[in-house]
Amino acid sequence: MTTATLEHLPFTTDAGIGEKARIGTIILAADHTIEHELRRLLALPGVDIFATRIACDTRVTPASLRDMGERIAPALELILPGSTLDVVAFGCTSATMVLGEDFVFAEIARVQPTARSTTPITAALAAFEALGAKRIAVLTPYTRDVNIVVQAFIEERGFTVPVFGSFNEPDDPTVGRIDSESIENAICRLLDRSDADAVFVSCTSMRIAARCAEIEARTGIPVTSSNHALAWHCLKLANANTRRPELGQLFTLE
Repeated sequence: MTTATLEHLPFTTDAGIGEKARIGTIILAADHTIEHELRRLLALPGVDIFATRIACDTRVTPASLRDMGERIAPALELILPGSTLDVVAFGCTSATMVLGEDFVFAEIARVQPTARSTTPITAALAAFEALGAKRIAVLTPYTRDVNIVVQAFIEERGFTVPVFGSFNEPDDPTVGRIDSESIENAICRLLDRSDADAVFVSCTSMRIAARCAEIEARTGIPVTSSNHALAWHCLKLANANTRRPELGQLFTLE
């Protein structure tokens, strides 16, 4: 029996996936959490995320964070080669603070020169400004050597950190398994010790974005996290809709 072969069949094209916003994300190889949270936070028609992984040490130290710098551009090259992205997010809060935002943005621009760039701490700072918050209660999973960098970075940008809490856990996969109840309880302990304007949970491995609105209702002040702020800022940079009140106070702002 002869097989009929039809070649050069006619077809038409449309804008493809992510016709409203294509968001590229550079994610740490050891991160268990960021993709799970961003999928929920960015679940809007026409908005899609495209992820790549960057090699990293599972133990978070200033040295291991600094080592990632030279891998940012090569990792980004693996996202939709030959296509442009609207926004690129480097998905590590502490590495951005160690490397510096300007360095991270320059590495992104080498591969995606027209994309708007952000990082979790870039997004968090923008969130503090949008919320009118100056006194920030900070919670991290990091050890003291990283926490020193985090606090200095935030304070050098004009914010006050009246209380700083940490789980002091250097292993990133373990951080990804810290349950949201533990994080919420830690937040409440921080707020018992200060009169902060807002709470920032630093680290893309910390699973709390889905609980931000609930914790806000309990504490009476805005709560955001690395992934929570990052998603909001990505949408803002992409000129997409950021009004999703069910996600917390930050997502009620234009």
